[in-house]
Amino acid sequence: MTTPSAPFRWLRVFFLMAQPLLLFQEGNTLALTWFIVVFLAPAAAAQAPITNPVAGDRDAIRAGSGVYAMRCASCHGMDAKGTPAGSDLSALWTAGGKDQTLFPSIRRGFPNTLKPHSFGPDKDIWAILAYLRTLDSGTSTIENRSVCHQVNGSGGRLGPDLSQPVSRRSRPVLAHKIRHASSYIMSVNAGGFVIESYQPVTLVTRAGQRIRGVKKNEDAFSVQIMDTQERLQGYPKVNLRELVNEETSLMPDFGPDRLSDRDLDDLLAYLGSL
Repeated sequence: MTTPSAPFRWLRVFFLMAQPLLLFQEGNTLALTWFIVVFLAPAAAAQAPITNPVAGDRDAIRAGSGVYAMRCASCHGMDAKGTPAGSDLSALWTAGGKDQTLFPSIRRGFPNTLKPHSFGPDKDIWAILAYLRTLDSGTSTIENRSVCHQVNGSGGRLGPDLSQPVSRRSRPVLAHKIRHASSYIMSVNAGGFVIESYQPVTLVTRAGQRIRGVKKNEDAFSVQIMDTQERLQGYPKVNLRELVNEETSLMPDFGPDRLSDRDLDDLLAYLGSL
């Protein structure tokens, strides 16, 4: 078999790549879709940033505030809560928005609307998103809880991971636990049940030292806890004067005076979006 010369090989490659576009000119949209999926989409996906590289960076947030005021506030308002000319941007993440979708929306703009595409550098767009995230009541509320709870792999370990509780518990149950954290522990203890890995305990050593934390494991001879500094500790029971299963949660009750109904709704909506 005769091997085609180099010019003919390049001509064949060109024809294969151009054929979908020629078909599209004849009204075949499926051909153009094939071309985009095979040739363009993988390259675009490889280049798309996944997370905001300056999320939580104070300098970037400050810069993003300035860029937002200069480029965005005229339509969306200085508080980002929206105007007749622009939508509310203050709850993008609570509503389920993600960095990887919000970034290209700002970069490209929206056809046939007043929202133009951005000519600024990528760092300005990321800074704007970092700033807007601080305005989102759902995420700001959860960040205050992240001292004790993990969300998407970051945060504290004293309390349960909040990334997936909504799939297992109803919204009213979650709201009640947030409002009345200790009532849940008292009802569980009264029923003789065990709170796996999060039972609050106080240990009193024979020297009189009091140690508070959550119980991780217990057998006839020893107990393991995570103390309030998130240190895993093991104690032989022979060295303890007292081991108390507490009925008061390490998490305080978040009544309306500490967490408004609106903030609670935003928090639950954000958890539901994870």
